[in-house]
Amino acid sequence: MNKKIKTDAVDHLFEAILTLKTPEECYTFFEDVCTVNELLSLSQRYEVAKMLREGRTYLEIAEKTGASTATISRVNRSLNYGNDGYDMVFKRLEDEKREG
Repeated sequence: MNKKIKTDAVDHLFEAILTLKTPEECYTFFEDVCTVNELLSLSQRYEVAKMLREGRTYLEIAEKTGASTATISRVNRSLNYGNDGYDMVFKRLEDEKREG
């Protein structure tokens, strides 16, 4: 975990996010907290990460998501050298899909 982001304020934000129960609640909260561009950037990075894990090429990802190669490269670096946050979420979603 990056010690630079570990603050009381970030803890409070994450605690608030953990109270959200439905996608509709997420839309309501995140539309208030983020700008449209911030939310679209976050969702784009997530889509890039999914596609990288599926083995898609940078060109395919750029065409499908509109992400720059710099963004794709940054996400790829997080997947390979980050804190495994993406993989944790991907695994949980896959487990939920299998159970449901």
